[in-house]
Formats: sequence, C-alpha cells, structure tokens
Amino acid sequence: MSTELLICIGVLFGLAAAGAPISYAILIGSLSYLATKDLDLSLAGSQILEGLFQGFVLLAVPLFILAANIMNAGSISDRLLRFCVAAVGRFRGGLGHVNVVASLIFSGMSGSAVADAAGIGKITIGMMTRSGHYTPGYAAAITAASATIGPIIPPSIPMVLYALVSKASIGALFLGGIIPGLVMGLVLMAMNARIAAKRDFLIDETIPLSELPRHAFNAFPALLMPAILLYGIYGGVTTPTEAAAVATLYALLLAAFFYRALSIGTLYSVFVESARSSAAVGLVIGGAFILNYIIAEEGIPNQIAAGLQGLDISPLAFLIAVNLFILLLGCVLDATTIILVIIPLFLPTCAALKIDLVHFGVVAVVNCMIGLITPPYGILLFVINAVTRIPLNEIIREIWPFLIALLAALFAMILFPDIVLWLPRQFGHAG
Repeated sequence: MSTELLICIGVLFGLAAAGAPISYAILIGSLSYLATKDLDLSLAGSQILEGLFQGFVLLAVPLFILAANIMNAGSISDRLLRFCVAAVGRFRGGLGHVNVVASLIFSGMSGSAVADAAGIGKITIGMMTRSGHYTPGYAAAITAASATIGPIIPPSIPMVLYALVSKASIGALFLGGIIPGLVMGLVLMAMNARIAAKRDFLIDETIPLSELPRHAFNAFPALLMPAILLYGIYGGVTTPTEAAAVATLYALLLAAFFYRALSIGTLYSVFVESARSSAAVGLVIGGAFILNYIIAEEGIPNQIAAGLQGLDISPLAFLIAVNLFILLLGCVLDATTIILVIIPLFLPTCAALKIDLVHFGVVAVVNCMIGLITPPYGILLFVINAVTRIPLNEIIREIWPFLIALLAALFAMILFPDIVLWLPRQFGHAG
C-alpha cells in the first residue's frame, strides 16, 4: 500500500470521524491522493463523467426515490395500512405484524429503507403507541427492523448500485431479493409473536373479516406496482431503468388522478425533496467513481484475490468472512459507501472462487441493511429518533431481538444459496 493511498484513507476516515458528510470525505480523500501522487486533478472529473456515461442504470436511482416520495405524499400509504390492519391486525401483537406486512408491501414500491421508515413507518409507530399496548421504544424498534426489508424486495436502490459496480443482471438481483425479503418478514413476525406472548400484549381492536375485501380492493391498484415493474423487465417490454420510469409515472397517476390525493403544491415539495435526496446519493456515487479508480490503480482487488487464493479458502468460508467484515463496517459506514467502495474489492475473488455474483450481491445488500439498525451508528435508528423524538436509548434497548432474528436469516441465505437463486434460475439466470 503506497504512502499516497494511506494519506487518502487517513483523510477519508479522519473527516468522517469528525462528522463531515461521507460524500465530502470520499471526494476530499480522493483528491488528496491525486494531489500527493502529482496527478492532474482533472482526472477526478473525467472519472466521474466516464462513470456516469457508462452507468445508464443510475437513472433508476432518482426515479425510485421520486416514486417513494410520491407514495408517501399521497393517501396510498394510508390505504395500504388499512388493508394490513384488516389482514393481520387480529392476532396478539397485531400492530407489530401490521408494521412488518406494511413494510413488505411498501418495499415493492420504494426501494429505500429510509423512505420506508420515515414514511409509512412513522404512521405505524403512531398507531402502535396510541393503542397503549406497546412502548414507544418497541414500536420504533420493530419499525426500524422492518424497514430493512425495503431495499431487498424489488425495486431496490442498493441493488441498482451493486449492479453498477459488479455488472450483474439487475433483473436477476431483483428476483433474487424476493424470497430473502419474505424470509426477513417472517422471522420478524415470528420474533414479534414470541415477544407479544412473553409480555402478554393485549389484542388490538380488529377490523371484521367481512370488510377485508373492501380494503383489499382499495389497496389493489397500489399493490400492482411491483407486478408492473417485474413484468416490464421480464416480459421484455422495458429495460430496468425504463421500468423505474414507468413505476414512477404509475405512482404519479395513481396518487394524483385515481386517489386524488396529490395537489400541485405537494407535488412541488415532492420534486424538491427527491432532488435533494438524489443529489446526496449522487455525491457519494461521484466520489466512489474516483476512489474506485484509485483502488484499481493501486491493484488492491487483485492483491486481495491473490492473497485469499494462496490461503486455499473455500467459497463458504470466504462468504462468512466477508459478511462478518461488512457487518462490522455497517456499524460505522452507510450502505451506499460499502456497496460502491468496499464490495468491489471482493468481486475478483468471487469470480476466482466461482461464487455467483447475484447470490453475493443479494447477501451483501441484506447485510448492509442490517447495518442500518446496528448500534452505535445505525442510520435508521437516528432517522426514527429524528421523526418521532423517541429516545435513542429506548430504541436501542428494544432492537436486539429483531437484530438477532435478521442475522439468523442472513446466515441461512449464506448457507443455502437457493434461498436467493431459486427464483432467478426459474427465469433463466445461469448462476
């Protein structure tokens, strides 16, 4: 490792530790490498432009962000919640189950854990605390845990970013996330049921089964979005990026004309907020393009691959080791940085060990999402604390059982690749 790279890493982590936005830390750290290496600083601009020109798929990111914000701004979230309450709210710990099922459904529309937590999650926390059956900390914890499902079931912004750095099929990644997302939902509901029985939660006020068809009918147009997205991709009608545009247009038409819940003023606010969120992600992506050039220039991925091959490590041992590493990084780094900067280091080794890139990518994204609720940094914990004012220590105290359940699901995905790969193989993925 060269002195210039050490300076780059030192500047990056020093700025991050000082509280600077991670995008600025990456950009300044990368520029410090170019400066100390006596390279032309314009190289930074050329790497960003080259990455953007070759990354048409990146257009899907702002489109998915916009779709999620439109869903939150309209009455779509409310209709989905009423359907979830009617379907699973009748059991002990019912609103906890509603929380998880709502996240499962909303994940098929947003592709963002933060959008899930700050949008429909805020509403479910209010429902749980108003019922008087759940502590604010418990309501916030299960909301944070269920929001991790958002980027696993398609559409998924992190999987789009992983496809960018790995060249893996976005369609296969989207399909590969469906069963893992359902598994995550099931283990969270099982843990909620166990805690509800242990603490003897009262049964919440239920909606009669006779009203379930009406609520299902009201929610049905919103439930069609993931189906439209996947049909567009696998029916050969659209590319993944075009499917993101279609999904966004569908969300807009649904909220504005079908449900009539979106005014011009609200739409303007949605566009502004979506532009800000997209710009924040874009800064990280731009910095990652430069940093990835630096890492490739230093030959770090090939050195890692050669070193691991010399150890004669098995694919399973490699997957477990890398996932433990990502899990530790998830405590201090955000998912976008891990996917764009850290994961590319291991891709040559995956190829050498014949590890399917779709399996590796889905498992890595699940791992990054678990990092979002892992103390001390877990960004979702801070998001929910910010939007609800529930004390952070209360949320952290209640998050541990759900964190353990999700880690068990992650370990199962590592041990049994078919959890990820069965569905893509049914659609012709050759991994």
